[in-house]
Amino acid sequence: MEDVYYTPEDFNEQNLFNTVDNVKSDRTPLDLLFQVMPELNIELSAKIEEKEVNGKKVFFVDGGYLIATFDTDVNESTVTEIAKMQPQYFVMRDASAANDNVLDNFEQIFRHYSPDTIRKIL
Repeated sequence: MEDVYYTPEDFNEQNLFNTVDNVKSDRTPLDLLFQVMPELNIELSAKIEEKEVNGKKVFFVDGGYLIATFDTDVNESTVTEIAKMQPQYFVMRDASAANDNVLDNFEQIFRHYSPDTIRKIL
């Protein structure tokens, strides 16, 4: 994550918005996945498969126990397809959403198709 999350006292209203993306620019999607896995008590040795869902790169960890995407322009159709798979956990970046409607409807989509999925947006 960008340093603003760890040193908030070094930022003010003027320079806070210069850091729009909360993830450091040199981080890869796998970096983000490996950051999230221990937080969800998933061993780093778990099997990871990379598949495509509606044209987006999606990680399936431990047979779909965790599904994560960090691609950009993720739309509601992609979120719906993932929700229909009913993973235990789903993770995506807020910057991954194609627009605000995706984030607005995200919870409703999962409530409808997979209410027990634990959802996390980075």
